[in-house]
Amino acid sequence: MSSDEKVVPRKRLSRDLRRRQLLDVAWGLVREEGTDALSLGYLAEQAGVTKPVVYDHFETRTGLLAALYQDYDARQSLMLDEALKCCEASLASRAGVIAQAYVDCVMSQGREMPGVSAALAGSPELEALKRDYEQPFLDRCHHALAAFAPSGTIGKAGMRLLVGAAEALSQAAAVGELPPEQAKQELSAAIVAMVERQ
Repeated sequence: MSSDEKVVPRKRLSRDLRRRQLLDVAWGLVREEGTDALSLGYLAEQAGVTKPVVYDHFETRTGLLAALYQDYDARQSLMLDEALKCCEASLASRAGVIAQAYVDCVMSQGREMPGVSAALAGSPELEALKRDYEQPFLDRCHHALAAFAPSGTIGKAGMRLLVGAAEALSQAAAVGELPPEQAKQELSAAIVAMVERQ
């Protein structure tokens, strides 16, 4: 290097920004190459960091997949919370908002999320994550809908029905089996019917 050349130090990212960068790169890898290609070493290479940086954030491949699942869930919760704040207090409106937020979030992740879920299938981490993140979603939906139920509450079976219908219809939209708008309409109708039977 000549005396005229200057070494420009690379800006170090904060821990939170580095994690965000790694998750964004990981989502891109899953989208482009599938979850089978996702390893901590490959993520480090694609993100332009050393392997210890990636291991420090995720520890294992399962830890990385779990972090992707958590990232997706946080986005879904935010979308639902924002939508519910702006919606009118009617069963049809709230059912429509829940359906739209759920399907839109799945569509925003395209086919990546089913791959992440499949890669975690059978792992204790996935079961723990599902329990940790499904219940707050159920609680939000229950809070938004229970006042419209004839009994004033919604049973566990009804809430499980909501989640099952939401997953099935949104995944059908994500893989092109249904147009997203149809998935939203069907899910909204299913939510209304479920609440009215309570």
